[in-house]
This record gives sequence, structure tokens and C-alpha cells, in this order.
Amino acid sequence: MQPPLTSPFRIGEVEIANRILLAPLAGIGNWFVRLQARRHGAGLAVSEMVSSFALHYRNERTLQELLRLHPAEHPVSVQLFGQDPEVMRSAAATVAEAGADLIDINMGCPVRKVCKTGSGAALLSDPDLAVRIASAAREGGGVPVTVKLRSGLRPGGREGFDLALRLAADAGVSAIGFHPRSAATQHKGRPDYELARELAGRLEVPMIISGGLDTAAGALHAYEASAADAVMVARGSLGNPWIFERLAGRRSGDPTREEVVAELLWVMDRAEEHLGPERAARYLRKFYPWYLQRLDADKDTAAVLQESDDLAQARRLVGELAVPTAVAV
Repeated sequence: MQPPLTSPFRIGEVEIANRILLAPLAGIGNWFVRLQARRHGAGLAVSEMVSSFALHYRNERTLQELLRLHPAEHPVSVQLFGQDPEVMRSAAATVAEAGADLIDINMGCPVRKVCKTGSGAALLSDPDLAVRIASAAREGGGVPVTVKLRSGLRPGGREGFDLALRLAADAGVSAIGFHPRSAATQHKGRPDYELARELAGRLEVPMIISGGLDTAAGALHAYEASAADAVMVARGSLGNPWIFERLAGRRSGDPTREEVVAELLWVMDRAEEHLGPERAARYLRKFYPWYLQRLDADKDTAAVLQESDDLAQARRLVGELAVPTAVAV
């Protein structure tokens, strides 16, 4: 019998309050997105992927923005990517010094610009190097290391399955995040939960299921079908932090209009805190559509928000959305 999603579990020596996780979201998963997930019930949130080379060479923006952690989000995991073991060792030390409780290594990203460097899913084709990278991260950081990977390079491939077993046995990783679709299919196709169940039965460390979990019902199905130890939600949480409340049994219905507006205003405040008003106004353009679709905002309002460089104006527009527009009869 699987334990309920609300029960705690451990990744190495780190105790996680429940089995509901926020996955790394490239270009999105900064400190306030992670904090938002924790506020709504996630037991652990993983950062957007961070370049090990940028940390090794002390890139100022990476250190100040991507590696920024909030005291209220612990335990927190920082995801790294890269293809050089010694650079990964150095980056892991920097991440641990910054206060990360766990380090995750990306070995599943299928994006061409990542793979062409030998990082991400490209590491599935070089398992010896992948093991050296994970070992270096564990040794350099001194905190538990997890790895997120795909099932294979192409449909039917099992390179990721085989690598997961090696990472646990030979590199000493403390958990595996498993997306049971090939790198070639990206986010399309049916996840192979039977393969994931086979992996869960063979691993000596926790297996966290991910990939295509757009709804709470879908995430719960994936958890049960794969016999995983935890579930990791990614795109299903965009503009929908309430998915964590649903999975934690804290909510059964949809958020009210007022709740959605309040949440978006909270995001806007945190974005300003993170980036300042001018950069935040531009950065938030990727966030607005996720919330506006819940508010049935008209096209004119959406267009103004997408074009606005004035955060005060954007706040006023969002605040007005708390009350639905009257429909003439």
C-alpha cells in the first residue's frame, strides 16, 4: 500500500513534510514561485535549472537572482545542469554554501540548446559521465543529490531507466525524479507508468514521478499508477498554486475570483521585490495569461497588461478584475 501524499518522507537525511513537490520550471521557478508553492501545500520546491558553469565562474546575475533563497522555503532544492564533473563539484559547493538543503541534477531537459552542450538529456547517452557528474555534485556540496531524467532518448528507449539504477548504486544519489517519456517526444505522448512502476520496484531510493501532470486528478493517478514515493508537479501549477491544496486535501473546489486576484497581486509584489518595478513589469508578462484565463478577462485588458511597463497601472487593472464586469441585457 502506498502512503498518502500527505505523509512525510526522506530524501537522504532531509525530511520532506509531504510527497507533493514543485518541479523545476526553466525561466520561472525563482524564489517567490517556490515560496508560493510552499504556501499552498507543497512539501518541497525545486529551483529553475541553474548553469553550473555560471556558478563556477561567479556570474553575478546567477549568484544574486537565480541562487536567491527565501528563509521560509526550506527545505529547498536547487537544480544544476552541466557536463563537466569538476565544474559541477565547484557549483555544488556554491549552492550548498548559499543554503540549499538538496541539489538536483538535470539529466532530462530535451531542449536542443541544452543538449548540444552535452548537458540535460544528452547525458543519457553517456552514463559513465553522468555518474561522475552526480558523484562530483554529492562530494562538492555535501548535501543529498537527486537527479531528474527521462525514460530514454527516443520512444521505447530505456537509457534513463538504466541510468537511474546506476546513479543510485554507483553515484550515491538520494532520489530519482523520473519523467517516463522520451526526450524526443518532449511533452507529448502518454507517460509510461508501467516502466516507472518497474523502476520504483528496483530502486533503493525514492522515485518521484513527473511529466504531464496538469491536474490534481492526473497527478494522483500518476502517483498510484507508477507506485512512486512522491509526485512532482510542473506546468499544472502555472497560475494554479491551488493544485497543491487539492493534492494535500485542503481544497475541493476552485478558487474564487477574489482569491485569484489576491494571488496575482501577491505575485506582482514579490516580482517587484525580486527585480524592481521596471524589470518586474516586463517579467510579469509571462505570468498574466495563467491568471487572466481564470478571470475571463477581456482581450483589451489582457493586451494592456501585456504591453504595460507601469507596474502601478498593472496593479490597478488587476485589482479591478476582482469584481466581474456587468453584462448588459
